Amino acid sequence: MIIPDLSHEQNLWSSYQHIAGLDEAGRGALAGPVCVGAVILPNGNPLLSQTLSGARDSKQLTPRKRLQLMPLIKETALTWGIGFATAEEIDWLGIVPATRLAAERALEMLAIFPNYLLTDFRLELPELDISQTALVKGDQRSLSIASASILAKTARDEKMMEMDVTYPEYGFSHHKGYGTNLHCQKIAQIGHSPIHRKTFKLKSNAR
Repeated sequence: MIIPDLSHEQNLWSSYQHIAGLDEAGRGALAGPVCVGAVILPNGNPLLSQTLSGARDSKQLTPRKRLQLMPLIKETALTWGIGFATAEEIDWLGIVPATRLAAERALEMLAIFPNYLLTDFRLELPELDISQTALVKGDQRSLSIASASILAKTARDEKMMEMDVTYPEYGFSHHKGYGTNLHCQKIAQIGHSPIHRKTFKLKSNAR
């Protein structure tokens, strides 16, 4: 397993004091929002890598481990933010612009505005006049991006658990809006809910 580290941040810290890592969750789901996390880790903390040694790409962690790491990341970071774009905004704008909108909302939550962005691949923000680098598998390489990945995933999972109470017939607590066979079957049987992305198509083999 690749362990994310601070090598990218350390190469930049001499020129940029506040580097924000960004990552998204829910981009490929059929229902619910897309969520982006933003994290600025402190420059010069010699124990930073040790403190956040359990942080990984959120997909490589169990839900329990993500929930354990979430408060630690928030306590360790200089500042953090979470932004959402709704299913309605995704249908209206398209998934790429909606994800960028969620990223801008996450950045607006930061108490300190960054002067450099490290983003996961496909999360470039060209409309922002700020230096940035998009890393392929960034959540596996950069500790800032991995931390943002965990915050985005836990926040979105919490939102989908809330939606499960409102729309229990879809089983959102089990699949979090992704296109599992069960979820696709439910859509085929009872149609879309208000939080489904109407422009997202079911797999042709879904029944």
